Amino acid sequence: MVSQTFTNGKAILYLVATPIGNLEEMTFRSINILKEVAVIACEDTRNTKTLTNYYNINTPLISYHEHNEKMMCEKLINILKEGKNIALVSDAGYPLISDPGSILVSEVLKAGFNVTTISGSCAFLNALVASNMDLSSFTFIGFLEAKSNARKKKLLELKERKETLIFYESVHRIEETLKDMLETLGNREITLARELTKKFEEYTRGSISEVLSSLNEFSKGEFVIVVQGNKEKEKVDDSLLLKEIDELVNKGERSKTAIEIIANKYNVKKNYVYNLYIKR
Repeated sequence: MVSQTFTNGKAILYLVATPIGNLEEMTFRSINILKEVAVIACEDTRNTKTLTNYYNINTPLISYHEHNEKMMCEKLINILKEGKNIALVSDAGYPLISDPGSILVSEVLKAGFNVTTISGSCAFLNALVASNMDLSSFTFIGFLEAKSNARKKKLLELKERKETLIFYESVHRIEETLKDMLETLGNREITLARELTKKFEEYTRGSISEVLSSLNEFSKGEFVIVVQGNKEKEKVDDSLLLKEIDELVNKGERSKTAIEIIANKYNVKKNYVYNLYIKR
C-alpha cells in the first residue's frame, strides 16, 4: 500500500500522470493510488476506463473537463471534506499541462486540503530529451493559437528567446504552424516528434523547411515541436563600444588594452573594434 499522509491530516488531491500512449508506462505507485482513492476525476471517462480496465482498477470515475470544471470543483471538494482522497487524471500525461485542472488545484488549496503529484509520462519532456537540442535552458509553450495571425504574433514575441522552445500541435494544424514558424523564426533546426511511446513513434530532425517537405509521410498523431533557440549574435552598437573604451581609458587603462577588454566583453573581433577606435 502507498497511502500518503500530510502533517495536517487532511484529505489529498492526487495529480496522477497517465501514459501518453503505451499503457505499460504506468508506475506501481500510480496504479495503487488510483485503486485507493474514493473517486477518479478524468477528462473522458471512456479513455480512462480503458486504462483502469487494463489494471483492474474499480474506482468510480467522475467526468471533469474544461466545460464543467468550475461546476465540478464543489462536488470534488465536498468529497475531500468527507475525509476521502481523490485523484485527477487527464487523457494522457500530466493533468494541468495543456489540460484542465488549474481551477481545481486552486480551489482545493484555498479550501485547506492537500495537493500532491504522482510522477509519470510527459510528452514534451520525452521529445525534449531525444531532440538533440540544447537542454541547459528551455521553455514549454504548449499549443499556439488556432488562427494564423494570432499564431504569428505569438511566435514573433518568442523570436529573440535564446533557450530551446517546445510546442504541442495537432495533426490538423501542424503544416500551417510549421509554415508560420518558418516565416517568423527563420529556417531553424527543429525536432518533430509524433506518436510518442506508441507503435509508430517517429522523430524527424532537421531545418523547418526540411521537416515541412517530409510532412506527407505523416498520417496521424499528436505532435511535439522542439525548436532551436535564437542563436544569432546581437549586434552591439558602435557608439556603446567606443563609450566603454573611453571610460576605461579615462580610468588610466591603455587604449590597446581597453580595446581588447571591450572586444572580449561583447564577443566582437578585436580588429573591428581597433579600426572603429582609430577611425574616430
